[in-house]
Amino acid sequence: MLAIGIAATPLAVAQDRDNHRYYDRNHKDYHRWNENEQRSYGIFLNENHIAVHVFRKAPPDEQQRYWNWRHEHPDERR
Repeated sequence: MLAIGIAATPLAVAQDRDNHRYYDRNHKDYHRWNENEQRSYGIFLNENHIAVHVFRKAPPDEQQRYWNWRHEHPDERR
């Protein structure tokens, strides 16, 4: 049981719970950060071999790469 709590800690720490709305300048739209977006960001980080961290602290170029990826990977795919 303890191993489950420890294993879940890095992801829990890295969650961006501010429910913030982000503007994607390249696609000229807004994205609300929620559990679904958090899950998708985790997939993006994993696929790109990037250490888990909160989106709002990611460099602007990484954030834009995520939005580009996100537009190529809509929710219907999952």
